Amino acid sequence: MLNQILNSQTKTITFAAILLFFSGLVSRALGLVRDRLLAGYLGAGEELDIYFAAFRIPDFVYGILIMGGVAAVFLPVLSESFKRGAKSGWELTNNVLNCFLVLLIFVCGILALITPFLVKFIAPGFSPEAQTLTVSLARIMFLSPILLGLSSIFSGILHYFNRFLVYGLAPIFYNLGIIFGILFFLPVFGLPGLAYGVILGAFCHLLIQIPMAVISGYSYQPFLNFKHSGLLRIFKLMAPRTIGAAAYHLNLLVVTAIASTLAAGSISIFNLSNNLQYFPIGLIGVSFALASFPRLSRAWAERNRGKFSENFSSTFRQILFFVIPISFLMFLLRAQLVRLAFGAGQFTWLDTRLTAACLGLFCLGIFAFSLIPLLARMFYSFQNTRIPAVIGVISMIVNVILCFLLVWLLGFSNIFRDFLVNLLKLQGIENIQVVGLALALSLSGIVQFSLLFAALLKKIREINLNEICDSFIKIILAGVFMCLAVYSTLYFVAGFVNMQTFFGVLYQTVSAGFVGILVYLFLSFLLKSPELRILKSAISKEFVKHGPSANS
Repeated sequence: MLNQILNSQTKTITFAAILLFFSGLVSRALGLVRDRLLAGYLGAGEELDIYFAAFRIPDFVYGILIMGGVAAVFLPVLSESFKRGAKSGWELTNNVLNCFLVLLIFVCGILALITPFLVKFIAPGFSPEAQTLTVSLARIMFLSPILLGLSSIFSGILHYFNRFLVYGLAPIFYNLGIIFGILFFLPVFGLPGLAYGVILGAFCHLLIQIPMAVISGYSYQPFLNFKHSGLLRIFKLMAPRTIGAAAYHLNLLVVTAIASTLAAGSISIFNLSNNLQYFPIGLIGVSFALASFPRLSRAWAERNRGKFSENFSSTFRQILFFVIPISFLMFLLRAQLVRLAFGAGQFTWLDTRLTAACLGLFCLGIFAFSLIPLLARMFYSFQNTRIPAVIGVISMIVNVILCFLLVWLLGFSNIFRDFLVNLLKLQGIENIQVVGLALALSLSGIVQFSLLFAALLKKIREINLNEICDSFIKIILAGVFMCLAVYSTLYFVAGFVNMQTFFGVLYQTVSAGFVGILVYLFLSFLLKSPELRILKSAISKEFVKHGPSANS
C-alpha cells in the first residue's frame, strides 16, 4: 500500500500542486519549529547572526548554480531528450549528474579557500572573532550545495514522471536534519553543530529521492562528457538564468552586509521574518509553479499555444486566489504569528515587535514573490532564460538602491520614520532601520513581477487578461470583507482571553483566522469565483480511476 502511494503519478496540475502544498505545509511547519528552536536557544543576537551570515554563502552557490541554474532548465531539455527515446533521456541524466558533481566540487572548493574574504564582504559589521567563526561555519556548509545539486537532478526525474509525492518529502527530511542538529549537535559542538545539521539535512534530501528515480527507470552510468549536446544546451540556457538568480541572491548578500552594520540581531530579525513570509510563497507560489512546469514544457514542445496559455491563466488565478487572502491575514495577525512562532526562550519582546514589523512590510510583496516562480517558468518552458535574467538584474539594482535609501531615511528623516513607527506600532524602539530592508525587498519584488508580467503579455498574446482581471476583482472584494471579519474577531476574543499566555494568543489567532477564511470562501462562492470550481474539479478527476488526464 505504501509503495503504491509513493509510486503514484498525478493527473492534474492542481492536484500536483495540492500534493506539493501539503508536503510543503509539513516542511514549512518543521521550518517554523527549526526557527523557533534557533530563536529560543540563541535569541536574535550575535550568535544567530553568525549562523545566518555563514549560511548565506553556500546558499548563494545553491541558489545560482542549482535552483537558479540546472533545476530550472534541466526539465525542458530532459523532455526533449525523452522525445527521442528513453536511452537518450537517461544518457543526458547521467551526464548532467556527473558533470555537475565535478563542477560543484570545484566551485565549492575554490570558494572555501576564499571564504575569509567573502565574510568580510557580507558581514563587515562583525567583530574579528565573529568573522572567524562565520568562516568556519561556512566552510563546513559548503558540502550542502554539492549534495543538494545531486538531489536536484533526481528532482528533475521525478518531475518529468509526475512523481511529486516523494519530491515533496525531500524538504521535510532536510528540515528534520537541521532540527536534529539544533537539538543534538548544537549542545555538543556549539555553533558548528548547526552546520553539521545542515549537512545531515542535505544528505537526507538526496537520499529520499533516489529509490523513486530508480523505479522510474534510472540506472547510474559513469558517463562524463562536457561536450554532450544536451549538456551544452543546459549550459547555454543556464548562463542568463544564473545571472538572474545571482541577482536575487546578491540582494540577500547586500541585505546581510547592511544588516551587519545595524543593531545586533538585525540579520536574525530579517531572516526570521523573511522565513515567515516565505511560508505562503513556498506553499502556494512555488508548488503551483513546480506542478505546472512539466505540462507547460510539454505544451510548448508540442507547439500547442492554446493549451499553454490556458494552463498559465488557470494557475496564475489559483495562486492569486490563495495568496492574496493569506497576505491580508498575515498582515493583520503579524504580531500574533511572530509571538507563536518565536516568542520563547532568548527571543525578547523587542525582537518580537521588530520581527512583526518586518513581516508586515513583507506582506506587501507576497503576491509578487508567489507569482514570480510561475512567470519565470513560463519563459523557461520555451527555453528563454534571457528575459527573466535581465529583469532579475534590474530588480537587484532597485533593491540595493532602496536598501540604502530606506535605511538612510529611517536614520535621518523624522517624517518617514514617524510614519512607519505609527503604522507598525514601533513606539519606544530606537533602532528600527532593519524594517527598511524588508520594505526594500518587497518593493523590488513588485517591480520584478510587473516587468515579468508585462514581458510575458507582450510575447504570448493568447493569454486571457480579462479572465485574470475578473478573478482578481472578486478576490480583492472577498478579501476586504474577510479583513473586516478578522479585525472584529481579534477585538472580540481579546475581551475575554488572557493575551499574556501562549494559548490565549493561539486561541485568538486561530479564531480570527478561521472566521476570516470562512467569510472569504463564502463570499467567493457567492461571487462564483471560478477557482473554487477548478479546485473541486481537480480533486474529483484525481480520484476517478482510469479517467481522462486533465490539464488544470
